[in-house]
Amino acid sequence: MTSAVDTLLSILDLEQLEHNLFRGSSPQVGWQRVFGGQVIGQALVAAARTVSGRAVHSLHAYFMRPGDPAVPIVYQVDRIRDGHTFTTRRVVAIQHGEAIFAMAASFQIDEPGFDHQIAMPTVPAPEELPSEAELKELYLHAAPPGVRRYWEQERPIELRPVDLRHYVSRDRLDPTQFVWVRATGVLPDDADIHRCVLAYVSDMTLLDTSLFAHGRAVFDHDLQVASLDHALWFHRPFRADDWLLYAEDSPSASGARGFNRGSLFSRDGRLVASVAQEGLIRQRAPSPSAVA
Repeated sequence: MTSAVDTLLSILDLEQLEHNLFRGSSPQVGWQRVFGGQVIGQALVAAARTVSGRAVHSLHAYFMRPGDPAVPIVYQVDRIRDGHTFTTRRVVAIQHGEAIFAMAASFQIDEPGFDHQIAMPTVPAPEELPSEAELKELYLHAAPPGVRRYWEQERPIELRPVDLRHYVSRDRLDPTQFVWVRATGVLPDDADIHRCVLAYVSDMTLLDTSLFAHGRAVFDHDLQVASLDHALWFHRPFRADDWLLYAEDSPSASGARGFNRGSLFSRDGRLVASVAQEGLIRQRAPSPSAVA
């Protein structure tokens, strides 16, 4: 297990303060705000700690305020319903006395039923693509400062993009991308942990897709970019420490918002999860000094 994965697991291991009340911390890596995937993953941990014998099958969340990485986040769980086959939980994340995030999650008993799925896209296998170390060696010296800072940090998730053009070009590209993702170390044999790690991963690279058609990137200083909402559905068992293909597209951008969808496939072609997210992609007004 890498130290970054060890840190991620410690971040997802929330402290229980009281009945239905949990506390989580953030890694001190110099970020100005808490990574959205971290809040999703921690909120899912909090909800799952109040459920027994049922696995999460979907979650729907809203980001309301940027999280402050310097202080803990308190997660308050509301046990909405415990039915015969489904359980519903609501989680609110609180900092400085205010809600920064809210999520509803549904859990279900394991039961059989109809089964079909879309086909996995045909893309190169992860072994055929450059590793992160190779990408850093080839491209990092010429990347913008924001991209360099992002890639230079040791991270718990490895990304292997199928297409690298949007990292090195300002061309207007089709708003689609394929990225292989996995944890950089072996995770415990606990399905809940793998689902929470996938919740963390699901916020990575997705919002970028809506900017491809405009030749822009999330690191551009004249853009205000942030996740607004996030929905995630779990379909089939998986391991987050084995390669998963994240197939992403952005059907629409309008009103300073970009809409993005994602499908996560296991190496053997099983659709294991689906994601949808809308994000803020607002162009900042030029500063008076820049105009002058």
